[in-house]
Order: sequence, then structure tokens, then C-alpha cells
Amino acid sequence: MRKKGLLIVVSGPSGAGKGTVCREWLSRNPETELSISVTTRSPRPTEVEGKNYFFRSRQEFENMIERNEFLEYAKVYDNYYGTPRRYVQQKLMEGRDVILEIDIQGALKVKERFDEGVFIFIVPPTMEELRKRIVKRGTENPEVIIKRFNCAFEEINFIKRYNYVVVNDKVEEAVRKMEAIVLAEKCRVDRNSELIMKLQGGI
Repeated sequence: MRKKGLLIVVSGPSGAGKGTVCREWLSRNPETELSISVTTRSPRPTEVEGKNYFFRSRQEFENMIERNEFLEYAKVYDNYYGTPRRYVQQKLMEGRDVILEIDIQGALKVKERFDEGVFIFIVPPTMEELRKRIVKRGTENPEVIIKRFNCAFEEINFIKRYNYVVVNDKVEEAVRKMEAIVLAEKCRVDRNSELIMKLQGGI
């Protein structure tokens, strides 16, 4: 039998660089699937169905909610976004690892429904470094920067709900730590029941 893949859930405060880390992970590990969300918003000119998002009408999305087809979902600016349970489970059963980059609230909802996932929290080396990264973006005014920084302080409090913490000082090093985490998870006894049965049976 093909070994089941891992769901790797990655979160962290704004400015921690989780998106950059995930992109580097995927470039180094092309066999890993990026989880594709379902959304009710209209596709942008460059977006492709089934690659960037699964685009659905509001009624279709709400029907999916009623059928319990999401690991998590949220409403953002009058549009729904959700992680499709069936898509993720299909990839895992094919033996593919799936990486899900998601906000903290969404990650905790996923954990309630799929606690066998690997939950990784990305953090900056210091809060001062986080502040510098937010300011460096140059896309927000001072009030928004303060709001984001205060929000990041609050989000750090959720770190104990995760399995692992990875400091993103250098992206390559952060990815190597994630690779080590995933390798260790695949060697866990409770993920290798078939191998153990074979050994115990002398096969």
C-alpha cells in the first residue's frame, strides 16, 4: 500500500515570512502539493480554475458548508474562502504531502477536524525584526503598521497550540528545519503501523 501523505499546516504572524518560506519549500520539494482554496470571489485575469483557486458561486459554497465539505472556511470582505476536505484527503491518500499556508484562526479550525496534521508556527528571530519587516514593506501607513504589530503580539500567544516552531531568520535554514520536521514525522511509530505489523509477523 502507498503510504499516506502528511498535511503540513503553516501559520505565523504577519511579517514572519511564512509565504516566502512556503514558496521556497515548494521549489525544493516539487512532490508536495499546495492546498488550493475554494472561493466565491471572481477570478482575476491571470488566475486559473483548479490552480489558483476553485471558483464557486455563493450558493454552491453554502451548499458545501451544509454538506460539511470544508476543513475550515471564513468570510472575508463579503466573499467566502475555504479549504476543501475532499481535495486534501484525495492528495494525502495518493501519498502526496500537502502544505497549507493559512492564518492562525483557520489553522486551529483545521486542527479540530484533522489533528493528525503537522502544525508549524513560523516566527521572526525577534519582535524588533518583525517590526522592521513590516515597515520595510512600505505599503502601509503608520497606523496600520502599529495595528499589524499589536496583532502579531497577540498571535504569538497561540504558539503553544502548534506542534513545532521554526524561526525564520534565513529562509533556506527555515526550510531545512521544516524538512527535518516532516522527515521525523514520517518516522513516527504511529504513522508506520503497516511496517510494524510486517515486522511482528516476520514478513
